[in-house]
Amino acid sequence: MVLPVTLSIAAAAALVNLWLALRIVVGRFRGKILIGDGGDSRLVAGMRAQANFVEYAPFVLILMGLIELAGGARFWLWVLGGAFVVARIGHGWGMTRPAPNVGRAGGAIGTWAILALLAGWAIGIVYTAQAVPVATTTVVRIDR
Repeated sequence: MVLPVTLSIAAAAALVNLWLALRIVVGRFRGKILIGDGGDSRLVAGMRAQANFVEYAPFVLILMGLIELAGGARFWLWVLGGAFVVARIGHGWGMTRPAPNVGRAGGAIGTWAILALLAGWAIGIVYTAQAVPVATTTVVRIDR
């Protein structure tokens, strides 16, 4: 079964991750730093932005996929998935700006809210689901 919402948001998340990774590569070239952060605060911020993304994205995508499989409303999955991508871009952008700033704070708070909503939705599906009948096979016998 194709999960179009989750697949689309996962693709967008992959692009965000590439953007975050490329910023680190640029910082490494700029500072001639092959390993570690070399004490470069911008590189540290970029590395943390990507690591933070990698810490949250799997939970969001797994919950979205399972909710979509369970028949969750695609409209709301699109809304939450799109908001997640925007929040993570804002957070990544904000991590390289002087703190505090709207991008970093909004991205973090937005991510937490989305994760909490998805977790609550998933729990709600589990505890409000009707009993699903077990699949049965019907055998038709033809006696001649």
